Amino acid sequence: MSISQIDDYRTQYTLETFSFLPELTADEIYDQIVYIINQGWSPALEHEEPAKASDHYWGMWKLPMFGTRDPNEVLAEIDACRQAYPNHLIRLVGYDNYTQCQGHNFVVYRPRGM
Repeated sequence: MSISQIDDYRTQYTLETFSFLPELTADEIYDQIVYIINQGWSPALEHEEPAKASDHYWGMWKLPMFGTRDPNEVLAEIDACRQAYPNHLIRLVGYDNYTQCQGHNFVVYRPRGM
């Protein structure tokens, strides 16, 4: 691949580091959920309209899933959020209760055309 074939990364619409990679597969999302849980972090979901995604904080879907050890519970909540907000971006966050910050976050769902 020549340098002229590479897109200008500064003009791409990105929301997080994984935005520079191809869209994650279901298995890769599952692996990221397992990683969040194995770190002892609390998974949580946030959602927002694409037009407002970089303007302000995203709304939270329910409460963080404190104590969740089953990745399938997280996947079920992702699906429920997607059904409730089919035109919103959905982001999975891993909250670290020790450092009181986000340990991990990435977009798990993009509506068509994004």
